[in-house]
Amino acid sequence: MRFVRYLFLAVLAVCLITLALANAQMVTLTALPTGLEQALGLSFAIELPLFLVIFVGILAGLLMGFVWEWLREHKHRAEAARRRGEVRKLEAALKEAKGAPAAPASEADEVLALLEKTG
Repeated sequence: MRFVRYLFLAVLAVCLITLALANAQMVTLTALPTGLEQALGLSFAIELPLFLVIFVGILAGLLMGFVWEWLREHKHRAEAARRRGEVRKLEAALKEAKGAPAAPASEADEVLALLEKTG
């Protein structure tokens, strides 16, 4: 299993390095469209290698997906926490019930309990 994991990581690394080498040209990344930049008087642009833009985009997408999924699963985590609390209460009640002497259910049980006490 460990071999398969390392093989997968090696293939992934080769693919990412190949992608980076094939897309090393510089691109200009602007924050706003040209018309909006001129209207607002704001201008922000940065030059980065294309592979870096691609990798950061993939990373941002993964991060957004993880956060979205974490928020979506909140109800399941809350229900599990509620059930864990309920299990703790029931376990405590069970220990308390086991520690207390059991009350006889009928008259015949009372007779048997008296016979056991006497010997």
